[in-house]
Amino acid sequence: MIVKSWALLYNNFMEKTELLAPAKDKKTAIAAINSGCDALYIGAASFGARQNAGNSIEDIREIVEYAHKFNVKVHVTINTILDDNELVRAKKLIQNLYDTGVDAIIVQDTGILELAIRGELPPIPIHASTQCDNRTLEKVKFFDQIGVSRVILARELSLETIKEICRQTRTEIETFVHGALCVSYSGQCYLSCSIGGRSANRGECAQSCRKKYSLVDSNGKVIAKDMHLLSLKDFNASKHIEELIKAGVKSFKIEGRLKDENYVKNVVAFYRREIDKYSEKTSSGKVFLDFEPDVSKSFNRGFTDYFLESRKDCFNFATPKSLGEKLGKVTKTAKDYFEINADINPQDGLCYFIDGELSGCLINKVDGNKIYPNKMDKITVGMMVYRNFDAKFEKQLTNSKTRRRIGVKFLYNEGVLHAIDEDKNEAAMKVLQEETAKNPEKMKENFTAQLKKTGESDFYVTEIEINGELPFLPVSEINNLRREILEKLMEERLSSYEREVQQPMNHAEFPVKNLDYRANIHNHEAKSFYENCGCETCQMSYESTKPKNAELMRTKHCLKYAFNMCKSPDKLFLIDEKGKKYPLIFDCKNCEMVVIG
Repeated sequence: MIVKSWALLYNNFMEKTELLAPAKDKKTAIAAINSGCDALYIGAASFGARQNAGNSIEDIREIVEYAHKFNVKVHVTINTILDDNELVRAKKLIQNLYDTGVDAIIVQDTGILELAIRGELPPIPIHASTQCDNRTLEKVKFFDQIGVSRVILARELSLETIKEICRQTRTEIETFVHGALCVSYSGQCYLSCSIGGRSANRGECAQSCRKKYSLVDSNGKVIAKDMHLLSLKDFNASKHIEELIKAGVKSFKIEGRLKDENYVKNVVAFYRREIDKYSEKTSSGKVFLDFEPDVSKSFNRGFTDYFLESRKDCFNFATPKSLGEKLGKVTKTAKDYFEINADINPQDGLCYFIDGELSGCLINKVDGNKIYPNKMDKITVGMMVYRNFDAKFEKQLTNSKTRRRIGVKFLYNEGVLHAIDEDKNEAAMKVLQEETAKNPEKMKENFTAQLKKTGESDFYVTEIEINGELPFLPVSEINNLRREILEKLMEERLSSYEREVQQPMNHAEFPVKNLDYRANIHNHEAKSFYENCGCETCQMSYESTKPKNAELMRTKHCLKYAFNMCKSPDKLFLIDEKGKKYPLIFDCKNCEMVVIG
Protein backbone atom coordinates (compact mmCIF):
# COMPACT_ATOMS: atom_id res chain seq x y z
CA MET A 1 0.00 0.00 0.00
CA ILE A 2 2.85 2.37 0.76
CA VAL A 3 4.37 1.78 -2.67
CA LYS A 4 1.01 2.38 -4.34
CA SER A 5 0.50 5.57 -2.37
CA TRP A 6 3.88 6.93 -3.40
CA ALA A 7 3.17 5.97 -7.01
CA LEU A 8 -0.10 7.88 -6.89
CA LEU A 9 1.62 10.84 -5.27
CA TYR A 10 4.30 10.79 -8.01
CA ASN A 11 1.68 10.70 -10.75
CA ASN A 12 -0.15 13.63 -9.18
CA PHE A 13 2.99 15.74 -9.48
CA MET A 14 4.16 14.58 -12.90
CA GLU A 15 5.31 17.33 -15.24
CA LYS A 16 3.14 18.15 -18.23
CA THR A 17 4.88 17.76 -21.58
CA GLU A 18 3.55 18.65 -25.00
CA LEU A 19 3.55 16.29 -27.99
CA LEU A 20 3.68 18.45 -31.12
CA ALA A 21 2.58 16.85 -34.39
CA PRO A 22 2.97 17.93 -38.02
CA ALA A 23 0.04 18.42 -40.39
CA LYS A 24 0.14 19.18 -44.09
CA ASP A 25 -3.62 19.76 -44.37
CA LYS A 26 -6.94 19.71 -42.53
CA LYS A 27 -7.46 15.96 -42.84
CA THR A 28 -4.00 15.18 -41.47
CA ALA A 29 -4.49 17.70 -38.66
CA ILE A 30 -7.70 15.98 -37.53
CA ALA A 31 -5.90 12.62 -37.64
CA ALA A 32 -3.06 14.01 -35.50
CA ILE A 33 -5.53 15.33 -32.91
CA ASN A 34 -7.48 12.06 -32.80
CA SER A 35 -4.23 10.11 -32.41
CA GLY A 36 -3.25 12.05 -29.29
CA CYS A 37 -1.14 15.14 -30.01
CA ASP A 38 -1.21 18.06 -27.56
CA ALA A 39 -0.45 20.59 -30.27
CA LEU A 40 0.06 20.61 -34.01
CA TYR A 41 1.96 22.81 -36.40
CA ILE A 42 0.78 23.61 -39.88
CA GLY A 43 1.60 25.99 -42.71
CA ALA A 44 -0.56 28.87 -43.87
CA ALA A 45 -0.95 29.67 -47.55
CA SER A 46 2.50 31.25 -47.68
CA PHE A 47 5.78 31.89 -45.83
CA GLY A 48 6.23 28.35 -44.51
CA ALA A 49 9.48 26.39 -44.87
CA ARG A 50 7.51 23.63 -46.65
CA GLN A 51 6.17 25.55 -49.63
CA ASN A 52 4.03 22.62 -50.80
CA ALA A 53 2.19 22.31 -47.48
CA GLY A 54 0.11 25.49 -47.35
CA ASN A 55 -3.44 25.92 -46.01
CA SER A 56 -6.16 28.55 -46.29
CA ILE A 57 -7.34 30.66 -43.37
CA GLU A 58 -10.73 28.94 -43.65
CA ASP A 59 -9.17 25.49 -43.22
CA ILE A 60 -7.01 26.69 -40.34
CA ARG A 61 -10.12 28.11 -38.63
CA GLU A 62 -11.83 24.70 -38.85
CA ILE A 63 -8.71 22.99 -37.50
CA VAL A 64 -8.56 25.44 -34.58
CA GLU A 65 -12.21 24.85 -33.72
CA TYR A 66 -11.71 21.08 -33.64
CA ALA A 67 -8.38 21.26 -31.79
CA HIS A 68 -9.64 23.56 -29.05
CA LYS A 69 -12.38 21.08 -28.15
CA PHE A 70 -9.58 18.95 -26.70
CA ASN A 71 -7.38 21.83 -25.48
CA VAL A 72 -5.02 21.05 -28.35
CA LYS A 73 -3.03 24.06 -29.56
CA VAL A 74 -2.45 25.08 -33.16
CA HIS A 75 0.89 26.60 -34.19
CA VAL A 76 1.38 28.08 -37.66
CA THR A 77 4.73 28.23 -39.41
CA ILE A 78 5.93 31.54 -40.79
CA ASN A 79 9.49 30.31 -40.79
CA THR A 80 11.05 31.62 -44.00
CA ILE A 81 13.09 34.77 -44.49
CA LEU A 82 11.03 37.53 -46.10
CA ASP A 83 11.68 40.47 -48.38
CA ASP A 84 10.25 43.89 -47.51
CA ASN A 85 7.01 43.40 -49.44
CA GLU A 86 6.49 39.92 -48.03
CA LEU A 87 6.97 41.21 -44.50
CA VAL A 88 4.03 43.58 -44.98
CA ARG A 89 1.88 40.66 -46.14
CA ALA A 90 3.14 38.47 -43.31
CA LYS A 91 2.07 41.13 -40.80
CA LYS A 92 -1.49 40.98 -42.15
CA LEU A 93 -1.40 37.18 -42.16
CA ILE A 94 -0.33 37.08 -38.51
CA GLN A 95 -3.28 39.31 -37.58
CA ASN A 96 -5.64 37.01 -39.51
CA LEU A 97 -4.19 33.95 -37.78
CA TYR A 98 -4.63 35.57 -34.38
CA ASP A 99 -8.25 36.48 -35.20
CA THR A 100 -8.79 32.86 -36.28
CA GLY A 101 -7.71 31.60 -32.85
CA VAL A 102 -4.24 30.26 -33.66
CA ASP A 103 -2.19 29.71 -30.50
CA ALA A 104 1.34 30.52 -31.70
CA ILE A 105 3.46 31.34 -34.73
CA ILE A 106 6.85 29.80 -35.50
CA VAL A 107 9.21 32.36 -37.05
CA GLN A 108 12.68 32.60 -38.52
CA ASP A 109 12.81 36.15 -39.84
CA THR A 110 13.92 38.64 -37.19
CA GLY A 111 11.98 41.33 -39.06
CA ILE A 112 8.89 39.80 -37.47
CA LEU A 113 10.55 40.11 -34.06
CA GLU A 114 11.20 43.80 -34.75
CA LEU A 115 7.52 44.32 -35.53
CA ALA A 116 6.57 42.51 -32.32
CA ILE A 117 8.92 44.63 -30.22
CA ARG A 118 7.37 47.79 -31.69
CA GLY A 119 3.93 46.52 -30.75
CA GLU A 120 2.75 46.15 -34.36
CA LEU A 121 1.63 42.54 -33.98
CA PRO A 122 -1.23 41.02 -31.99
CA PRO A 123 -0.22 39.33 -28.71
CA ILE A 124 0.20 35.90 -30.28
CA PRO A 125 3.00 33.78 -28.76
CA ILE A 126 6.14 33.74 -30.90
CA HIS A 127 8.34 30.65 -31.14
CA ALA A 128 11.89 30.96 -32.46
CA SER A 129 12.15 28.33 -35.19
CA THR A 130 15.00 25.85 -35.36
CA GLN A 131 15.74 27.75 -38.60
CA CYS A 132 17.11 30.49 -36.31
CA ASP A 133 20.17 28.24 -35.76
CA ASN A 134 19.55 27.62 -32.06
CA ARG A 135 22.58 25.44 -31.31
CA THR A 136 24.32 27.32 -28.50
CA LEU A 137 23.43 28.38 -24.98
CA GLU A 138 24.33 31.97 -25.92
CA LYS A 139 21.83 32.02 -28.80
CA VAL A 140 19.02 30.57 -26.69
CA LYS A 141 19.81 33.03 -23.88
CA PHE A 142 19.50 35.85 -26.41
CA PHE A 143 16.00 34.76 -27.44
CA ASP A 144 15.15 34.28 -23.79
CA GLN A 145 16.22 37.86 -23.04
CA ILE A 146 14.20 39.40 -25.87
CA GLY A 147 11.16 37.52 -24.61
CA VAL A 148 10.06 34.94 -27.17
CA SER A 149 7.65 32.38 -25.74
CA ARG A 150 9.60 29.35 -26.91
CA VAL A 151 12.86 28.33 -28.56
CA ILE A 152 13.05 25.28 -30.83
CA LEU A 153 16.51 23.77 -30.50
CA ALA A 154 18.80 22.53 -33.24
CA ARG A 155 18.64 18.77 -33.73
CA GLU A 156 22.39 18.29 -33.26
CA LEU A 157 22.54 18.97 -29.52
CA SER A 158 23.62 16.46 -26.88
CA LEU A 159 21.61 15.63 -23.79
CA GLU A 160 24.11 17.52 -21.65
CA THR A 161 23.81 20.66 -23.78
CA ILE A 162 20.01 20.47 -23.70
CA LYS A 163 20.11 20.11 -19.88
CA GLU A 164 22.40 23.12 -19.61
CA ILE A 165 20.15 25.24 -21.83
CA CYS A 166 17.05 24.27 -19.84
CA ARG A 167 18.83 25.07 -16.56
CA GLN A 168 20.01 28.50 -17.63
CA THR A 169 16.99 29.87 -19.49
CA ARG A 170 13.38 30.64 -18.58
CA THR A 171 11.76 30.31 -21.98
CA GLU A 172 10.06 27.08 -23.00
CA ILE A 173 12.32 24.63 -24.81
CA GLU A 174 11.12 22.48 -27.70
CA THR A 175 13.18 19.67 -29.20
CA PHE A 176 12.70 17.36 -32.14
CA VAL A 177 11.95 13.76 -31.25
CA HIS A 178 11.34 12.00 -34.57
CA GLY A 179 11.60 12.34 -38.35
CA ALA A 180 13.90 13.41 -41.14
CA LEU A 181 17.19 15.14 -40.34
CA CYS A 182 18.66 18.10 -42.17
CA VAL A 183 22.36 17.38 -42.59
CA SER A 184 23.19 21.07 -42.17
CA TYR A 185 22.50 23.17 -39.11
CA SER A 186 18.99 24.45 -39.80
CA GLY A 187 18.95 27.90 -41.32
CA GLN A 188 22.60 27.57 -42.36
CA CYS A 189 22.18 25.56 -45.60
CA TYR A 190 22.66 27.36 -48.90
CA LEU A 191 23.50 24.34 -51.06
CA SER A 192 20.11 24.13 -52.78
CA CYS A 193 20.12 27.88 -53.47
CA SER A 194 23.68 27.70 -54.81
CA ILE A 195 22.95 24.83 -57.18
CA GLY A 196 19.57 25.80 -58.59
CA GLY A 197 18.39 29.00 -56.92
CA ARG A 198 15.91 27.18 -54.67
CA SER A 199 16.50 28.54 -51.19
CA ALA A 200 15.88 26.38 -48.12
CA ASN A 201 15.43 29.58 -46.11
CA ARG A 202 12.69 30.59 -48.52
CA GLY A 203 10.80 27.29 -48.32
CA GLU A 204 12.05 25.91 -51.64
CA CYS A 205 14.69 23.35 -50.65
CA ALA A 206 15.49 20.94 -53.50
CA GLN A 207 17.05 18.43 -51.06
CA SER A 208 20.44 18.55 -52.73
CA CYS A 209 21.79 16.68 -49.70
CA ARG A 210 19.92 13.56 -50.80
CA LYS A 211 21.74 13.43 -54.18
CA LYS A 212 24.83 11.39 -55.06
CA TYR A 213 28.36 12.72 -54.53
CA SER A 214 31.89 11.44 -54.78
CA LEU A 215 34.60 12.10 -52.19
CA VAL A 216 38.14 12.72 -53.49
CA ASP A 217 41.41 14.04 -52.10
CA SER A 218 43.69 16.76 -53.51
CA ASN A 219 45.52 14.17 -55.62
CA GLY A 220 42.33 13.00 -57.26
CA LYS A 221 42.19 9.73 -55.34
CA VAL A 222 38.58 8.57 -55.10
CA ILE A 223 37.62 7.66 -51.54
CA ALA A 224 33.93 7.11 -52.30
CA LYS A 225 32.21 7.24 -55.67
CA ASP A 226 28.59 8.10 -56.48
CA MET A 227 27.18 7.65 -52.98
CA HIS A 228 24.62 9.59 -50.97
CA LEU A 229 27.35 11.08 -48.82
CA LEU A 230 25.22 13.82 -47.23
CA SER A 231 22.12 11.71 -46.61
CA LEU A 232 21.29 10.99 -42.99
CA LYS A 233 19.12 8.40 -41.32
CA ASP A 234 15.92 9.53 -39.64
CA PHE A 235 15.78 10.75 -36.06
CA ASN A 236 14.27 8.59 -33.32
CA ALA A 237 14.75 9.79 -29.76
CA SER A 238 12.10 7.56 -28.18
CA LYS A 239 14.65 5.90 -25.87
CA HIS A 240 15.57 9.29 -24.41
CA ILE A 241 12.07 10.62 -23.60
CA GLU A 242 12.43 10.28 -19.84
CA GLU A 243 15.86 11.95 -19.78
CA LEU A 244 14.66 14.84 -21.94
CA ILE A 245 11.61 15.41 -19.76
CA LYS A 246 13.81 15.45 -16.64
CA ALA A 247 16.15 17.86 -18.42
CA GLY A 248 13.29 20.36 -18.71
CA VAL A 249 12.10 19.99 -22.32
CA LYS A 250 8.48 21.20 -22.57
CA SER A 251 7.59 20.10 -26.08
CA PHE A 252 8.55 17.14 -28.28
CA LYS A 253 8.28 17.82 -31.98
CA ILE A 254 7.67 15.24 -34.70
CA GLU A 255 9.08 16.32 -38.08
CA GLY A 256 6.96 15.77 -41.18
CA ARG A 257 4.69 18.46 -42.62
CA LEU A 258 4.90 16.68 -45.98
CA LYS A 259 4.13 13.24 -44.56
CA ASP A 260 0.81 11.50 -45.27
CA GLU A 261 -2.09 10.90 -42.91
CA ASN A 262 -1.19 7.29 -42.07
CA TYR A 263 2.37 8.28 -41.13
CA VAL A 264 1.05 10.94 -38.76
CA LYS A 265 -1.51 8.58 -37.17
CA ASN A 266 1.11 5.93 -36.48
CA VAL A 267 3.94 8.13 -35.24
CA VAL A 268 1.74 10.36 -33.07
CA ALA A 269 0.06 7.35 -31.45
CA PHE A 270 3.48 5.79 -30.78
CA TYR A 271 4.91 8.88 -29.06
CA ARG A 272 1.68 9.50 -27.14
CA ARG A 273 2.21 6.14 -25.46
CA GLU A 274 5.89 6.77 -24.84
CA ILE A 275 5.46 10.23 -23.32
CA ASP A 276 2.52 9.09 -21.16
CA LYS A 277 4.91 6.75 -19.34
CA TYR A 278 6.77 9.71 -17.85
CA SER A 279 4.62 12.80 -18.11
CA GLU A 280 1.06 14.09 -18.23
CA LYS A 281 -0.29 15.46 -21.47
CA THR A 282 -1.06 19.17 -21.81
CA SER A 283 -4.33 18.54 -23.67
CA SER A 284 -7.55 16.74 -22.77
CA GLY A 285 -9.43 13.64 -23.82
CA LYS A 286 -8.75 9.94 -24.13
CA VAL A 287 -7.61 8.29 -27.36
CA PHE A 288 -9.49 5.11 -28.22
CA LEU A 289 -6.85 3.49 -30.40
CA ASP A 290 -7.71 0.58 -32.70
CA PHE A 291 -4.23 -0.26 -34.00
CA GLU A 292 -0.83 -1.04 -32.51
CA PRO A 293 1.57 1.80 -33.40
CA ASP A 294 4.97 0.81 -34.80
CA VAL A 295 7.24 3.52 -36.21
CA SER A 296 9.41 0.98 -38.05
CA LYS A 297 6.43 0.34 -40.37
CA SER A 298 6.17 3.97 -41.52
CA PHE A 299 8.57 5.86 -43.80
CA ASN A 300 12.11 5.81 -42.43
CA ARG A 301 15.67 5.70 -43.72
CA GLY A 302 16.81 3.69 -40.74
CA PHE A 303 16.94 5.33 -37.32
CA THR A 304 19.53 7.25 -35.33
CA ASP A 305 19.43 9.16 -32.06
CA TYR A 306 21.96 11.49 -33.74
CA PHE A 307 24.18 13.20 -31.14
CA LEU A 308 21.93 12.99 -28.07
CA GLU A 309 24.11 10.48 -26.25
CA SER A 310 27.35 9.96 -28.18
CA ARG A 311 28.65 10.21 -31.73
CA LYS A 312 27.32 7.29 -33.75
CA ASP A 313 26.83 6.43 -37.40
CA CYS A 314 24.00 8.76 -38.35
CA PHE A 315 24.41 8.43 -42.11
CA ASN A 316 22.98 6.15 -44.77
CA PHE A 317 25.19 6.45 -47.84
CA ALA A 318 23.34 3.72 -49.74
CA THR A 319 19.98 5.42 -50.29
CA PRO A 320 17.89 8.44 -49.29
CA LYS A 321 14.71 6.40 -49.75
CA SER A 322 12.65 4.61 -47.14
CA LEU A 323 13.90 1.22 -46.01
CA GLY A 324 11.12 0.53 -43.54
CA GLU A 325 11.50 -2.44 -41.20
CA LYS A 326 14.29 -4.99 -41.40
CA LEU A 327 12.85 -8.48 -41.99
CA GLY A 328 15.91 -10.69 -42.27
CA LYS A 329 17.95 -12.55 -44.88
CA VAL A 330 16.80 -14.71 -47.80
CA THR A 331 17.34 -18.38 -46.95
CA LYS A 332 16.43 -20.00 -50.28
CA THR A 333 15.63 -19.01 -53.87
CA ALA A 334 13.87 -20.75 -56.76
CA LYS A 335 12.72 -19.73 -60.21
CA ASP A 336 9.72 -17.68 -59.10
CA TYR A 337 9.91 -17.50 -55.32
CA PHE A 338 12.26 -17.07 -52.37
CA GLU A 339 12.09 -18.01 -48.72
CA ILE A 340 12.63 -15.87 -45.65
CA ASN A 341 11.76 -16.32 -41.99
CA ALA A 342 9.36 -13.38 -41.70
CA ASP A 343 5.62 -12.67 -41.63
CA ILE A 344 4.93 -11.29 -45.12
CA ASN A 345 1.58 -10.68 -46.82
CA PRO A 346 0.40 -10.23 -50.42
CA GLN A 347 0.72 -6.63 -51.70
CA ASP A 348 3.61 -5.88 -49.31
CA GLY A 349 6.45 -3.85 -50.77
CA LEU A 350 9.94 -5.23 -50.12
CA CYS A 351 13.31 -3.67 -50.85
CA TYR A 352 16.94 -4.81 -50.92
CA PHE A 353 20.28 -3.75 -52.33
CA ILE A 354 21.61 -5.06 -55.65
CA ASP A 355 25.15 -3.97 -56.52
CA GLY A 356 24.82 -1.10 -54.05
CA GLU A 357 21.56 0.22 -55.51
CA LEU A 358 18.20 -0.03 -53.77
CA SER A 359 15.77 -2.25 -55.63
CA GLY A 360 12.42 -3.73 -54.71
CA CYS A 361 9.40 -5.83 -55.53
CA LEU A 362 5.73 -6.30 -54.72
CA ILE A 363 4.47 -9.56 -53.29
CA ASN A 364 1.88 -11.38 -55.39
CA LYS A 365 1.38 -14.50 -53.29
CA VAL A 366 2.55 -16.11 -50.05
CA ASP A 367 2.53 -19.86 -49.47
CA GLY A 368 4.00 -20.66 -46.08
CA ASN A 369 7.64 -19.53 -46.21
CA LYS A 370 7.51 -19.24 -50.00
CA ILE A 371 7.29 -15.62 -51.13
CA TYR A 372 6.24 -15.03 -54.75
CA PRO A 373 7.25 -11.50 -55.87
CA ASN A 374 6.29 -9.72 -59.09
CA LYS A 375 9.95 -10.07 -60.14
CA MET A 376 12.90 -12.17 -59.03
CA ASP A 377 15.47 -9.66 -60.24
CA LYS A 378 18.79 -10.85 -58.74
CA ILE A 379 17.33 -11.92 -55.40
CA THR A 380 19.96 -14.16 -53.82
CA VAL A 381 20.48 -16.24 -50.70
CA GLY A 382 21.88 -14.14 -47.83
CA MET A 383 20.42 -10.88 -49.15
CA MET A 384 19.02 -8.61 -46.40
CA VAL A 385 15.38 -7.75 -47.04
CA TYR A 386 13.39 -4.79 -45.73
CA ARG A 387 9.66 -4.05 -45.92
CA ASN A 388 8.96 -0.45 -46.90
CA PHE A 389 5.24 -0.98 -47.45
CA ASP A 390 3.21 -3.14 -45.07
CA ALA A 391 -0.09 -3.53 -46.93
CA LYS A 392 -1.96 -5.00 -43.98
CA PHE A 393 -0.78 -2.27 -41.58
CA GLU A 394 -1.45 0.55 -44.06
CA LYS A 395 -4.97 -0.77 -44.64
CA GLN A 396 -5.51 -0.88 -40.89
CA LEU A 397 -4.37 2.75 -40.58
CA THR A 398 -6.51 3.86 -43.51
CA ASN A 399 -9.60 2.18 -42.06
CA SER A 400 -8.83 3.19 -38.47
CA LYS A 401 -11.75 4.56 -36.48
CA THR A 402 -9.49 5.91 -33.75
CA ARG A 403 -11.30 8.66 -31.90
CA ARG A 404 -10.48 11.07 -29.16
CA ARG A 405 -13.14 11.79 -26.60
CA ILE A 406 -13.55 13.82 -23.44
CA GLY A 407 -14.61 12.14 -20.22
CA VAL A 408 -17.92 13.34 -18.82
CA LYS A 409 -19.81 12.62 -15.61
CA PHE A 410 -23.60 12.92 -15.48
CA LEU A 411 -25.15 13.92 -12.16
CA TYR A 412 -28.92 14.07 -11.62
CA ASN A 413 -29.93 15.90 -8.49
CA GLU A 414 -33.19 17.57 -7.44
CA GLY A 415 -34.68 17.72 -10.92
CA VAL A 416 -31.52 19.03 -12.62
CA LEU A 417 -29.13 17.08 -14.87
CA HIS A 418 -25.51 18.20 -14.68
CA ALA A 419 -22.77 17.24 -17.17
CA ILE A 420 -19.24 17.75 -15.80
CA ASP A 421 -16.25 17.07 -18.04
CA GLU A 422 -12.75 15.98 -17.09
CA ASP A 423 -11.58 19.61 -16.99
CA LYS A 424 -14.38 20.60 -14.56
CA ASN A 425 -16.42 22.46 -17.16
CA GLU A 426 -20.10 22.08 -16.38
CA ALA A 427 -23.48 22.39 -18.06
CA ALA A 428 -26.87 21.95 -16.39
CA MET A 429 -30.43 21.45 -17.63
CA LYS A 430 -33.68 21.25 -15.72
CA VAL A 431 -35.56 17.99 -16.23
CA LEU A 432 -39.30 18.60 -16.57
CA GLN A 433 -41.32 16.50 -14.14
CA GLU A 434 -44.71 16.23 -15.84
CA GLU A 435 -45.39 12.59 -14.93
CA THR A 436 -44.24 10.32 -12.11
CA ALA A 437 -42.51 7.11 -13.15
CA LYS A 438 -44.65 4.03 -12.36
CA ASN A 439 -41.52 1.87 -12.12
CA PRO A 440 -38.71 4.04 -10.65
CA GLU A 441 -36.06 1.32 -10.93
CA LYS A 442 -36.86 0.65 -14.59
CA MET A 443 -36.86 4.39 -15.28
CA LYS A 444 -33.42 4.66 -13.67
CA GLU A 445 -32.12 1.80 -15.85
CA ASN A 446 -33.48 3.42 -19.03
CA PHE A 447 -32.16 6.83 -18.07
CA THR A 448 -28.68 5.42 -17.39
CA ALA A 449 -28.63 3.33 -20.55
CA GLN A 450 -29.56 6.26 -22.80
CA LEU A 451 -27.10 8.67 -21.19
CA LYS A 452 -24.28 6.21 -21.95
CA LYS A 453 -25.08 6.35 -25.68
CA THR A 454 -22.90 9.30 -26.58
CA GLY A 455 -22.73 8.06 -30.18
CA GLU A 456 -20.62 10.19 -32.52
CA SER A 457 -20.22 13.01 -30.02
CA ASP A 458 -16.83 14.11 -28.65
CA PHE A 459 -17.62 12.69 -25.19
CA TYR A 460 -17.58 9.35 -23.42
CA VAL A 461 -19.26 8.68 -20.08
CA THR A 462 -17.08 7.99 -17.06
CA GLU A 463 -19.76 8.02 -14.37
CA ILE A 464 -23.51 8.45 -13.88
CA GLU A 465 -24.87 9.43 -10.48
CA ILE A 466 -28.60 9.67 -9.86
CA ASN A 467 -29.85 11.14 -6.61
CA GLY A 468 -33.56 10.95 -5.97
CA GLU A 469 -36.38 9.61 -8.11
CA LEU A 470 -36.63 10.42 -11.81
CA PRO A 471 -39.84 11.49 -13.50
CA PHE A 472 -41.18 9.41 -16.38
CA LEU A 473 -39.23 10.29 -19.53
CA PRO A 474 -39.65 8.66 -22.97
CA VAL A 475 -36.45 7.36 -24.55
CA SER A 476 -36.63 10.05 -27.24
CA GLU A 477 -36.76 12.77 -24.58
CA ILE A 478 -33.80 11.32 -22.70
CA ASN A 479 -31.81 11.25 -25.96
CA ASN A 480 -32.71 14.87 -26.72
CA LEU A 481 -31.73 15.84 -23.20
CA ARG A 482 -28.36 14.10 -23.59
CA ARG A 483 -27.66 15.73 -26.95
CA GLU A 484 -28.61 19.19 -25.76
CA ILE A 485 -26.62 19.07 -22.54
CA LEU A 486 -23.51 17.77 -24.34
CA GLU A 487 -23.81 20.54 -26.93
CA LYS A 488 -24.13 23.04 -24.09
CA LEU A 489 -21.09 21.49 -22.38
CA MET A 490 -19.01 21.75 -25.55
CA GLU A 491 -20.00 25.41 -25.90
CA GLU A 492 -18.83 25.92 -22.33
CA ARG A 493 -15.53 24.14 -23.07
CA LEU A 494 -14.81 26.31 -26.09
CA SER A 495 -15.80 29.54 -24.34
CA SER A 496 -13.54 28.71 -21.38
CA TYR A 497 -10.53 27.87 -23.59
CA GLU A 498 -7.65 30.10 -22.53
CA ARG A 499 -5.16 31.27 -25.13
CA GLU A 500 -1.66 32.13 -24.02
CA VAL A 501 -0.51 35.69 -24.61
CA GLN A 502 2.86 36.84 -25.89
CA GLN A 503 4.45 39.05 -23.26
CA PRO A 504 5.98 42.38 -24.38
CA MET A 505 9.32 41.88 -26.11
CA ASN A 506 12.45 44.01 -26.11
CA HIS A 507 15.88 44.19 -27.71
CA ALA A 508 18.88 42.52 -26.11
CA GLU A 509 22.58 42.34 -26.84
CA PHE A 510 23.30 39.81 -29.58
CA PRO A 511 26.36 37.58 -28.92
CA VAL A 512 27.90 38.31 -32.37
CA LYS A 513 28.75 41.89 -33.38
CA ASN A 514 29.53 41.66 -37.10
CA LEU A 515 26.97 39.79 -39.18
CA ASP A 516 27.44 38.36 -42.66
CA TYR A 517 25.08 36.43 -44.95
CA ARG A 518 24.70 33.66 -42.33
CA ALA A 519 22.46 35.94 -40.24
CA ASN A 520 19.86 35.59 -43.05
CA ILE A 521 18.95 39.29 -43.07
CA HIS A 522 16.60 39.65 -46.02
CA ASN A 523 14.65 42.84 -45.24
CA HIS A 524 15.15 46.25 -43.63
CA GLU A 525 13.22 45.41 -40.46
CA ALA A 526 15.53 42.44 -39.82
CA LYS A 527 18.51 44.73 -40.33
CA SER A 528 17.04 47.22 -37.86
CA PHE A 529 16.45 44.45 -35.35
CA TYR A 530 20.10 43.44 -35.28
CA GLU A 531 21.28 47.05 -35.22
CA ASN A 532 19.03 47.62 -32.20
CA CYS A 533 20.69 44.56 -30.65
CA GLY A 534 24.15 46.13 -31.02
CA CYS A 535 25.23 44.49 -34.30
CA GLU A 536 26.69 45.76 -37.56
CA THR A 537 25.38 44.17 -40.74
CA CYS A 538 28.29 43.55 -43.07
CA GLN A 539 26.29 41.53 -45.57
CA MET A 540 22.68 40.84 -46.39
CA SER A 541 21.34 37.30 -46.91
CA TYR A 542 22.96 34.74 -49.18
CA GLU A 543 19.85 34.90 -51.36
CA SER A 544 20.44 38.65 -51.82
CA THR A 545 24.19 38.68 -52.36
CA LYS A 546 25.29 35.20 -53.60
CA PRO A 547 28.81 35.60 -52.09
CA LYS A 548 31.66 33.55 -53.52
CA ASN A 549 33.46 30.90 -51.47
CA ALA A 550 30.64 30.90 -48.95
CA GLU A 551 29.85 28.24 -46.38
CA LEU A 552 27.11 26.39 -48.20
CA MET A 553 26.64 24.04 -45.29
CA ARG A 554 28.00 23.51 -41.79
CA THR A 555 27.27 20.10 -40.34
CA LYS A 556 28.05 17.79 -37.44
CA HIS A 557 28.08 14.92 -39.96
CA CYS A 558 31.76 14.62 -40.80
CA LEU A 559 33.00 12.59 -43.77
CA LYS A 560 36.46 12.23 -42.26
CA TYR A 561 34.86 10.57 -39.27
CA ALA A 562 32.63 8.43 -41.47
CA PHE A 563 35.63 7.08 -43.42
CA ASN A 564 37.96 6.77 -40.40
CA MET A 565 40.17 9.62 -41.62
CA CYS A 566 40.07 11.87 -38.55
CA LYS A 567 43.88 12.08 -38.32
CA SER A 568 44.43 12.43 -42.06
CA PRO A 569 45.93 15.79 -43.16
CA ASP A 570 44.56 15.31 -46.71
CA LYS A 571 42.36 18.00 -48.22
CA LEU A 572 39.06 16.55 -49.33
CA PHE A 573 36.47 17.56 -51.91
CA LEU A 574 32.90 16.63 -52.79
CA ILE A 575 32.02 16.25 -56.47
CA ASP A 576 28.36 16.26 -57.48
CA GLU A 577 26.77 14.34 -60.35
CA LYS A 578 27.42 17.23 -62.75
CA GLY A 579 31.11 17.35 -61.88
CA LYS A 580 31.04 20.48 -59.70
CA LYS A 581 33.74 20.36 -57.02
CA TYR A 582 33.19 21.57 -53.45
CA PRO A 583 36.13 22.01 -51.06
CA LEU A 584 35.59 20.66 -47.55
CA ILE A 585 36.89 22.33 -44.40
CA PHE A 586 37.10 20.38 -41.14
CA ASP A 587 36.70 22.09 -37.78
CA CYS A 588 37.98 19.19 -35.70
CA LYS A 589 37.82 21.10 -32.41
CA ASN A 590 34.04 21.36 -32.75
CA CYS A 591 33.76 18.17 -34.82
CA GLU A 592 32.13 20.00 -37.73
CA MET A 593 32.47 19.84 -41.50
CA VAL A 594 31.93 22.77 -43.82
CA VAL A 595 31.04 22.58 -47.52
CA ILE A 596 32.43 25.56 -49.46
CA GLY A 597 30.98 26.86 -52.71
